[in-house]
Amino acid sequence: MLLDERFCLVKNGGDFVGSLWLGALVGFVITLLLGWLFPGVGHLIGGFIGGFVAGIIARGGMLRGALAGFLAGIFGGIIIAILAIVGLAVVGGVAGGVMGGLFGGLAGLAVGVVAIILAIFGAIASTIGGFIGGLLAK
Repeated sequence: MLLDERFCLVKNGGDFVGSLWLGALVGFVITLLLGWLFPGVGHLIGGFIGGFVAGIIARGGMLRGALAGFLAGIFGGIIIAILAIVGLAVVGGVAGGVMGGLFGGLAGLAVGVVAIILAIFGAIASTIGGFIGGLLAK
């Protein structure tokens, strides 16, 4: 296997095969950036564009592109959920001691569950984008 300079693809027997995880990471960063630049609608459009780019980088057909897009879309929700649980528990602990930490953790859990539910919608948009990107990259 040789590394190719174009798009960090791996050359395998004359065919260029993309990286699923690299596509998911790049798609996640694009989704995060567009979501931050354009709050609200930017998350869905950013998810679609991020999934599309993830599908192109993953190269391997529609299903591989859809998987890369899904991974790119779901990363954000998981990271936000973890940060919400830990962050609100720490803030509650600092503000109200042990009971504040407990209530902060419960509030963080509620915010985390909402973040996961919203991430599912973003993951659907990213999966559709990855599906189309994988179709065009094949």
